[in-house]
Amino acid sequence: MTGNELRKKFLQFFASKDHLVLPSASLIPENDPTLLLIGAGMAPFKPFFTGKMKPPHPRIATCQKCVRTGDIENVGRTARHHTFFEMLGNFSFGDYFKREAITWSWEFITEHLNLPKDKLWITIHTEDDEAFEIWHKEVGVPVDRIVRLEDNFWEIGPGPCGPCSEIHIDLGEERGCGKPDCRVGCSCDRYLEIWNLVFTQYDRDEEGNYTPLAKKNIDTGAGLERIASVLQNKRSNFETDLLFPIIEHTAKVAGVTYGESAKTDVSLKVIADHGRSLTIMIADGVLPSNEGRGYVLRRILRRAVRHGRLLGIDKPFLADIVDVVANIFAEPYPEINDKKAYIKKVVQLEEERFNATLAQGMELLNSHIRVLKESGKTVLDGATGFKLYDTFGFPWELTQEILAEHDMELDRAGFDQAMDEQRQRARAARQENEERVVVPDLSGLVTQELKYDPQAESARVVLVLQDGKVVEAAHDGQEVALILDVTPFYAEGGGQVGDSGTLTAQYGTVAVVTARKLPDGTIYHVGSVTEGTIKPGDMVKIAVDAARRRDASRNHTATHLLHAALKKVLGEHVNQAGSYVGPDRLRFDFSHFAPVTVEQLAEVENMVNEVILRNIAVGRIETTQELAREMGATALFGEKYGERVSVVIIDDFSKELCGGTHVSSTAEIGQFKIVSETGIGSGIRRIEAVTGYAALEYIRSREEILQAAALALKSRPEDLVGRIDGVLARVKDLEKELAALKTKLAKFAVEDLLANKKEINGVALVAGQVDAADMDDLRSTADLVRDRLRSGVVALGAVTGEKVNFVVMATADAVARGVHAGNIIKEMAKVAGGGGGGRPDMAQAGGKQPAKLADALRIAQEVMGRQIK
Repeated sequence: MTGNELRKKFLQFFASKDHLVLPSASLIPENDPTLLLIGAGMAPFKPFFTGKMKPPHPRIATCQKCVRTGDIENVGRTARHHTFFEMLGNFSFGDYFKREAITWSWEFITEHLNLPKDKLWITIHTEDDEAFEIWHKEVGVPVDRIVRLEDNFWEIGPGPCGPCSEIHIDLGEERGCGKPDCRVGCSCDRYLEIWNLVFTQYDRDEEGNYTPLAKKNIDTGAGLERIASVLQNKRSNFETDLLFPIIEHTAKVAGVTYGESAKTDVSLKVIADHGRSLTIMIADGVLPSNEGRGYVLRRILRRAVRHGRLLGIDKPFLADIVDVVANIFAEPYPEINDKKAYIKKVVQLEEERFNATLAQGMELLNSHIRVLKESGKTVLDGATGFKLYDTFGFPWELTQEILAEHDMELDRAGFDQAMDEQRQRARAARQENEERVVVPDLSGLVTQELKYDPQAESARVVLVLQDGKVVEAAHDGQEVALILDVTPFYAEGGGQVGDSGTLTAQYGTVAVVTARKLPDGTIYHVGSVTEGTIKPGDMVKIAVDAARRRDASRNHTATHLLHAALKKVLGEHVNQAGSYVGPDRLRFDFSHFAPVTVEQLAEVENMVNEVILRNIAVGRIETTQELAREMGATALFGEKYGERVSVVIIDDFSKELCGGTHVSSTAEIGQFKIVSETGIGSGIRRIEAVTGYAALEYIRSREEILQAAALALKSRPEDLVGRIDGVLARVKDLEKELAALKTKLAKFAVEDLLANKKEINGVALVAGQVDAADMDDLRSTADLVRDRLRSGVVALGAVTGEKVNFVVMATADAVARGVHAGNIIKEMAKVAGGGGGGRPDMAQAGGKQPAKLADALRIAQEVMGRQIK
């Protein structure tokens, strides 16, 4: 059975058990700052497990994309560790419990996957007699194949938790360690865990007390790769059809054979795992950076490059792996193939950037090695090794290898300590985020009865919240969030800001600044009570700021037109990478790998305005994701879509999945004007633009600037360019005259300086204060003096604003007599409250006390006298 067939069979099985099958959530968590990336099948459903929010269905099944990097060093060295993996899961939110979860898992594994019952072992928590009874008496598992384990209990701090039960398969003695006590729980590969049932039945408080939950939950996790390895009779996950095509491709590129060398196999496996991870992360909208999830991606990519080098691949190779990954996942994740060209370009640029980083890291490491040799040491301290790794992205394995070539080593204990300190900082940051996240308790609401109606003019307040907690009332001056039984407010989403307006009750008024959505889709209204009191049950009159919404709608429709125009002008690789749609302006981030030229921007702007002037009707249809894709509708990075989607259609020019507000025809946009275009990251550009009245105001402001400039230059606006050219030409002539005068003045200054030269122990010294605009000017004057002096030392100072600059130069014969310009200037700068240094023949420095310039010049003479031999 292929990996794709297994995934499909699992979801079909649980659909037959009345589960709502949902597509995998994006790897980028939605509304959860406690997570960098989704790392478990249950992660997208956290609010539903607490019971504070109602799920779209009490039974859900998914195959969730996951990324974990906690054990990244083990990837490739074991049969099962991965950074990216897929987790099959069936979930119950207060519906079925142990009996159904256990019997269905057994039914699927034994009847649909046909795994032999006599090879299956069960683990349960030591005190979970209920699970034991079901496994033994109802399913029929023999007592001697049910193992009680103390650590079969799932909990992460306070909150929902409970015992768990695992299904293991005996892969045979040949997979084992050979020890007589080898059994379930042994660290060898004989007994493989393929299924984990978490019975969430308790709520743990801060003191460690466990209270039974009124509504118990089921959280199942089954690794797709693990089960595939069993069904395909492979010794490791890497040999399944979910990963092995990448190994075959890489082996061919490297000119090696899989299975001939353990060291080579590790690198092939790492590249296969990491190549798969980075492809899917970029497809989900993650981009390389030095922080957060972008750093996770960068680290994975760089480890893959490193292992490519170990295989002898000395050219960029990762972009071609994207093709292999896209082919493996063509059925479950067709968006990877849609974005393939973009993903490959991001990978290519990052790989090239890493090659430059490696060169920089080599230079830094070599300098540390030189210092170690000079001091007779053989161990590079762990903090320095970690800085190379963490700050400069230099793999620690490479640091170790290069050190070994010089009979040196890395202080691994110090390195590990620095790594652990970083993890603690990250853990503290996560905890801080967790403390900020407050999910309100909506268990008392029937959220399915709450409605969105753009035409609603009145509603009933069903919940009042302050700081995420339910309150009985809010009073004048207090910040508040309200949930209504029906609302016309558009909630923030798809880059568009939420609506604002007012809610007026009999005894109170709320100024709404925006509307947002909770994870379950419930809309809440954020604002403040401007007078009186507001409480649940109050009827309110609704007044949405219609003008603000119209302006936002203009910008949203214009964003769709801009996206389509960019694809037509720059190429189909252009994809949205973020956006802001407000009433004042629009901001559109998109994938492109070079600055957009002035000519291309003009073409895009003209194309959008042409569509606006054609007065095309803006249509919207509701359909399925599959039909939307067949229509050619564009789905956007980072957006979460349900089975039913809304498609905004503007003739044959633009088709996009979107739930935002839009104008009814393009002419309502008025006009479209691009304000700026800049680069904001690796392969990401940003355009800001305005429409409607904002565009008119922007053009008027530019006209005013033009008029003011023309007035200042005593010209008409239409003649301004010629007038500016004339002024610039005149400025250039004056600059030449000024430079000539400066040269003459410098010569006079040189003559004055030379006239006052001194002999210090037989070596000439010219020292003095000169006029110089900056350090460059000062150096130029010193050059002139030295050239005229021919033999000796020049020490000059110049006051620039509130600072003083110094330059000391010495001719070769003066240096031979013991003069060291760097040491002279160090003492001079110290006198003037500064610092500096340099070579024996030339040095420069600065100081903060211009009044000390004369003292510094005297010090120069004293130091020089002590130096001369």
